[in-house]
Amino acid sequence: MRNLRKHLRALLATAAATTAAAALLVSAAAADPGPRSDAAKPGPKPTVVLVHGGFADASNWNGVITELQKDGYTVAAPANPLRGLPTDAAYIASFLTSVKGPIVLVGHSYGGAVITNAAAGNPRVKALVYVAAFVPDKGEVLAELIQKYPGSEIEAALAPVPYDNGDGTTGEDLYLRPDRFHDVFAADVPRRTTRVMAAGQRPFSTKAFTDTTTAAAWRTIPSWGVVATGDKAIPPALQRFEYQRAHSRVVEVRGASHAVMISHPGAVTDLIEDAARTTAK
Repeated sequence: MRNLRKHLRALLATAAATTAAAALLVSAAAADPGPRSDAAKPGPKPTVVLVHGGFADASNWNGVITELQKDGYTVAAPANPLRGLPTDAAYIASFLTSVKGPIVLVGHSYGGAVITNAAAGNPRVKALVYVAAFVPDKGEVLAELIQKYPGSEIEAALAPVPYDNGDGTTGEDLYLRPDRFHDVFAADVPRRTTRVMAAGQRPFSTKAFTDTTTAAAWRTIPSWGVVATGDKAIPPALQRFEYQRAHSRVVEVRGASHAVMISHPGAVTDLIEDAARTTAK
């Protein structure tokens, strides 16, 4: 009988513990509101569109593309025609129509002038990011803008090459001399890399420096800017002036050359992702 009473007490204790555990589970379930509603979730990640400048091609963005894709962003880096602002801005604007959803539009160097014109009036472009870039205002010409502050060594490093259009007219392309490419364009990039870059550089038409900017998208679209403090192509002082005028959020990469997206892809990626997060709220 004694053993039977002991067994009954054990069963009752087990039942009480089970009941208490169940009560705790029910209480926890009641306190948990469950998944947040869709209204509380951030919007979809924007597509990042990267636009290169002169003497370059889309491969200059490779390090940035790798970082962005690793972080879950869809990225596109179209070829900038480099035929002059009207042609290049129209081409990039057309490309943007093929991109679904919100866009963060990024421009390096002359690509900054292109996106300034191309993004105007496009409500899906949520942010502009300028990387050691030109950021012209409406009515400005790059040939005049680059003279605003001293420090550019581009003009002395140019190698103009005339070309035929096939219709009897001619034009002029601008290359950087291979012996000057490293020091002027990418001084903080290994020379073995810049030798390859110089050999495969894409020239841009002289017209790009004389075409007039017809729109300034940064007046209505939030902007971010990277200052490359060691830039010998677009003077850092000009970059700061442009970004301040545009009320851009700015980071400075100390000692970085004009090719800052190659030598410091992490810093450039961080700023792009800051623009994406901020405008997605």
